[in-house]
Amino acid sequence: MASVNAEIGVFGGSGFYSFVDDVEEVWVETPYGPPSDKVAVAEIGGRRVAFLPRHGRDHRYPPHKINYRANLWAMKELGVTRIFGPCAAGSLQPHVKPGEFVICDQFVHRTWGRQDTFFEGPVVTHISAADPYCPQMRATLIEQAKSLGLPVHERGTVVVVQGPRFSTRAESREFRSHGWEVINMTQYPEAYLARELGICYANISLITDYDVGLEDDPNIEPVSHQEVLRVFQANLSKLRELLIAAIRALPVEQACSCSQAAAAARG
Repeated sequence: MASVNAEIGVFGGSGFYSFVDDVEEVWVETPYGPPSDKVAVAEIGGRRVAFLPRHGRDHRYPPHKINYRANLWAMKELGVTRIFGPCAAGSLQPHVKPGEFVICDQFVHRTWGRQDTFFEGPVVTHISAADPYCPQMRATLIEQAKSLGLPVHERGTVVVVQGPRFSTRAESREFRSHGWEVINMTQYPEAYLARELGICYANISLITDYDVGLEDDPNIEPVSHQEVLRVFQANLSKLRELLIAAIRALPVEQACSCSQAAAAARG
């Protein structure tokens, strides 16, 4: 067990490499290898918060090379029971605009080759992922986003692609045809691994682009990494404000069943 403890965790995504000042940095060893970086622990509103940039502070790990299991295990070692997972994401629908937030309630994964479970035998364990995001944390995020006057969508499905490349037009058209709202490269297996460890998890998708553009608007270009970072940086202060408000407002008592996910999952 690490000597430093925290209650709430935050994973930083592309362009989000630090959270608050006056931190204590700690390196956490895990059975799954090294996490993406040192974990920065600070106090926010009387709550101990651990921050870890999922790509590393120098963005050395592309989405398909992140050691998700080590990152989640490091949070667990620090005593974290709830994790906010903000990320840069693309929009698949015209009504979900760049600069807006989506508090996702579902994911669809289109990745391959990622280490996506802690349960590799000999005891077989089947965890339900029917509702992968913590309802209590989602409700807190939605309430705080509204109170701050931030443009927020209260639900949405994120399709998680392998990366590091962006979608073809045909792929993006398929995703849109299903009615999915958001596209991202890191929500799987991060969100699911949290569930396996009994950690509450909530996503905040900050929309930075329209993926391959909009078919009825030729002036909107397909996404580029530079544009993702530009829009993300322009809205980073809003994301920080939302996270701090949600951390302060999150009830101490957990009113959800996330921590019990593994209780009846073994056969």
